[in-house]
Amino acid sequence: MSFRDWLVGTVVSTTQQTPNAKSIVLDVPGWTGSTAGQHVDVRLTAPDGYSAVRAYSLASTGTGQQVELAVDLIDDGEVSPYLVGELRTGDQLEFRGPLGRWFVWKPAQTAPVQLIAGGSGVVPLLAMIRAHTTSGSSAPMRLLYSVRSPADRFFADELAAAHDIDVTLIYTREVPAGWDASPGRVTKDILAAATVPASEHPAVFVCGPTGFVEAVASALVDLGHDPMAVKTERFGGS
Repeated sequence: MSFRDWLVGTVVSTTQQTPNAKSIVLDVPGWTGSTAGQHVDVRLTAPDGYSAVRAYSLASTGTGQQVELAVDLIDDGEVSPYLVGELRTGDQLEFRGPLGRWFVWKPAQTAPVQLIAGGSGVVPLLAMIRAHTTSGSSAPMRLLYSVRSPADRFFADELAAAHDIDVTLIYTREVPAGWDASPGRVTKDILAAATVPASEHPAVFVCGPTGFVEAVASALVDLGHDPMAVKTERFGGS
């Protein structure tokens, strides 16, 4: 079976991650696993034959026939409103993959790892964190995660319990009670203070909205990081 073939997965569970996002676990006969950072294409087909295809990052990684996605609602979208608002346990989804070979991390890599996420961009980075944990990797790993508010964090409990990595949270609109900083965007000064320095030659993965990714990648290069060591994945929006 090729990654180009469409597979059918049955929904095992869904979990509300934020007010506008859900994670979806599917059981997929024929699935042979994925590398942390990869994605799949999901296809919905209407009764009249019209179909829409969208790409979604995998939160899951490794072997086995279960797949986990996390989907953020786009109000005028063709696919996400169904996945977030209507999909139920027992429903089936068509998808193909895993796709992508550039934006991936493998436990055999020993260089320090810096993960930087904006909003739902944390999903493929979570797969890297899970791969790091399950493999017992000794590579230092950090996550800088920018979200609008505490309620907008994906996989909040899991990230809080990930003691083998260093997590820094940045809130852009609303901070938790007792937080010692004001809301604000990720700046070059924050990147300099809270990420692995360029002198340690880390592998850097940045994922999030296009504007966020472009600003962060540019700042990292200004801080001395090799542009080829800064891998990016982006989606629409600001």
